[in-house]
Amino acid sequence: MKQRRIGRYPCVVQNSIDLISRGRFHEAVDTLPLLFRKGFSLNTKAIASLIRQCATAKCIKEGKLVHLHLKLTARKHPNTVLSNHLINMYAKCGDHVKARQVFDKMRSKNLYSWNIMLAGYANLGMMKAARKFFYRMPARDFVSWNTMVMACVQGGLFAEALKFYMELRRLHIGFNKYSFAGVLTASVKLGDLWLARQLHCQVLVLGFFSNLVLSSSILDAYAKCGNIGDARKLFDEVRDRDVLAWTALVSGYARGGDMKLAREVFDAIPDKNSVSWATLITGYAHNGMGHCALKVLSEMIWLNVKPDQFAFNSCLFACAGLGSLEHGKQLHSYLITSGIRPNAVVTSSLIDMYSKCGRLEAATKIFLTMKNKQHTVLWNTMMSAFSFHGRCKEAIKIFIRMGRLGLKPDGVTFFVLLNACKHSGFVRGGLYLFKSMTLDYCIVPDQEHYACLIDILGQSKDFEEMVNQLKNMRCKPDEYIWNSFLDVCRIHGNLELGRLVARYLVELEPRLPAACLLLSGIYAALGRWESAQEIRRLTNVKHVEEGRDLTWLEIDRMLNLDTGCNKLHSPEGETTSVWERLADGSSLFSVAR
Repeated sequence: MKQRRIGRYPCVVQNSIDLISRGRFHEAVDTLPLLFRKGFSLNTKAIASLIRQCATAKCIKEGKLVHLHLKLTARKHPNTVLSNHLINMYAKCGDHVKARQVFDKMRSKNLYSWNIMLAGYANLGMMKAARKFFYRMPARDFVSWNTMVMACVQGGLFAEALKFYMELRRLHIGFNKYSFAGVLTASVKLGDLWLARQLHCQVLVLGFFSNLVLSSSILDAYAKCGNIGDARKLFDEVRDRDVLAWTALVSGYARGGDMKLAREVFDAIPDKNSVSWATLITGYAHNGMGHCALKVLSEMIWLNVKPDQFAFNSCLFACAGLGSLEHGKQLHSYLITSGIRPNAVVTSSLIDMYSKCGRLEAATKIFLTMKNKQHTVLWNTMMSAFSFHGRCKEAIKIFIRMGRLGLKPDGVTFFVLLNACKHSGFVRGGLYLFKSMTLDYCIVPDQEHYACLIDILGQSKDFEEMVNQLKNMRCKPDEYIWNSFLDVCRIHGNLELGRLVARYLVELEPRLPAACLLLSGIYAALGRWESAQEIRRLTNVKHVEEGRDLTWLEIDRMLNLDTGCNKLHSPEGETTSVWERLADGSSLFSVAR
């Protein structure tokens, strides 16, 4: 059927164009069959707008209907502009196969066609396909290189991201503000302050510092790399500060544990948004000030600022840390009554909160009622909940179910499982899982995995294998691993080996309290009282802090905190249990709800 193309649109065509212009693409797509029956077709501009709206809304069903309409109206091979829009739509909807089919059938491809197909692979996390496609491109511009930098950053390949960025600068083919965004993120993830400074210099020299997003990103990079001084200096130099710059500074102080300054900066923000509030809440929650986090959330709601998912996640984390089931239930209730559909991270925090507040049944119920279980974080949290309650077998069953659904475990999965085996004394299972993570899943163990392995081997008193594992580590053992090794030696009676490790650890990190105390304890167990007292004396001289114990109980809707210090070898053998403290309440203070 030959399609009529006329200068003045008839009503049926004008109706479709009006729907498209108003963004009502669902209704516009429904008019396409009528247009076909009447022998009309929309022009390229209208079709392109319709496909773009489908892509933005990620509605692949409607996008396929538009594609079908093109085929039915004698446009089986759309022009380059429409083909590019189709590739973008399919890629954004997650169908890289359809996107590639459209790309391969194109009679005329331009650089934008190649770039949009490359971006499709990159945004879907298909790094191998993106890399292969990139090197097949007949020509590349700075957009192509920017895409590869961002793809590497999103995939955690930060070193490779830097290589792509340096190659882009070497080629002298141009750049834009987005050329710096990915590599700045890489500097933050690597904690590379030197790189952040180099990028700051380049942004200044090339005249991009006036861009608010870039200047705020550099400020954020300084703060997250631990240089809050330079972050503050940069903040003071920026004239037009947006809320992102203010929030980055709040986050920087919070990361450094200075919540007083974080609050002062937050209070000075002229136009606070939900992200600013969530950043302050997160700072309190992760600095052991959970009660302050909950108060800020109350203040936020009272001021009619709608909390976002990050705020809820941090407050649930605070409830889990405080063991405040009542507050956790209130947050859960608020989520339900407000009609907020929690994302996978918030749902995981709900599971974690109920678990750590002693309600494993409620945590399990939330997990089982989740319709979409395609997020690894949900499974990791459920395994962690069972591990927390000493139910190693159930944690392993969850892991098996996860594998049957085709979900790939990550490093956190194996840390949780190894931790469960460690606490349950499941030595054989722990050794099998440690080997499996490298042989079956190609996951490289990190310091935490090795620390768990040391504890597991210690339970079998296989000290020779412990030493071999330390020798074969791909990374240098840190104090966390040495502490695990030392603790195992002390618990299982290999005091001589423990003494050697402890002395090495004290020399490695003389201000580390655990090493000093454990070495003192080992000397005491060996009957070398003078050496034990000498270590204790040196500990006091060097002002090594032993840390403070914190005990909390929820009584009559009041959160009671006990902050008495842990006093080893207390004079006259005096000890005070939390029950004795509860009797008179002399060392307890309460946080009102």
